[in-house]
Amino acid sequence: MSDLQGRVAIVTGGAAGIGRATALLFARAGARVVVADRAEEAARAVVAEIEREGGEAMFQHVDVSREEDCAAMVKAAVERFGRLDIAFNNAGMPGRVSKTEDQGFAHWHRIIDVNLNGVFHCMVHELRAMKEHGGSIVNTASVAGVRGAPFSSAYAASKHGVIGLTRSAAREYGRYGIRINAICPGVVKTAMAEELATASPPGTADALLAASILRRPGEPEEAAELVMWLCSDKASFVAGAHYMIDGGLTA
Repeated sequence: MSDLQGRVAIVTGGAAGIGRATALLFARAGARVVVADRAEEAARAVVAEIEREGGEAMFQHVDVSREEDCAAMVKAAVERFGRLDIAFNNAGMPGRVSKTEDQGFAHWHRIIDVNLNGVFHCMVHELRAMKEHGGSIVNTASVAGVRGAPFSSAYAASKHGVIGLTRSAAREYGRYGIRINAICPGVVKTAMAEELATASPPGTADALLAASILRRPGEPEEAAELVMWLCSDKASFVAGAHYMIDGGLTA
């Protein structure tokens, strides 16, 4: 498989879960990959796995809530590989499970800083790097970005914002050959999903699965396949869209 041969991709939150699965898939498709994360040891393990398989990758430390980290990430990608063609803005954090009045202002600002401002910080610098030759950007939203999420209002607000940002920027940058889309995962087997399930009232995760069509959690690799398609030429007519990958939870 060589759908991305010669292209350069950034994956934030690349150390685990959907980010890790996507970084590996990109590399297997021929892309050179920047695995960006705060978790250095786990991210370097992903880089090592890519290199063992014959691919090319590098680690970049990034806290997406810090604009200067995102600028440095894009700069490092271009300096190492010469260009930037693909960006998967996937880094995020789960919200606190509580009533809106109890979410707390500090928690609210932290969720928005990581999940929404983080995507914006990345996109500003990615777009500047792609304007001359085009590219593809995929942002991670959530099923909570298209419907209410009781007891997770900060998280839901951040993910609604990601979809609004995705659609708005897509309308601006299509003229430069840059396609911008989002994915909206439901329950996927990741550490973050496990953390959220543990913090939620007993039975919440089971109820979500029971409400879905397929009645099972997704695998990170299944989400990665969607990201891969959106970043490939096979999705050349797809822009400004947000794709549900939730086992039919929102059907």
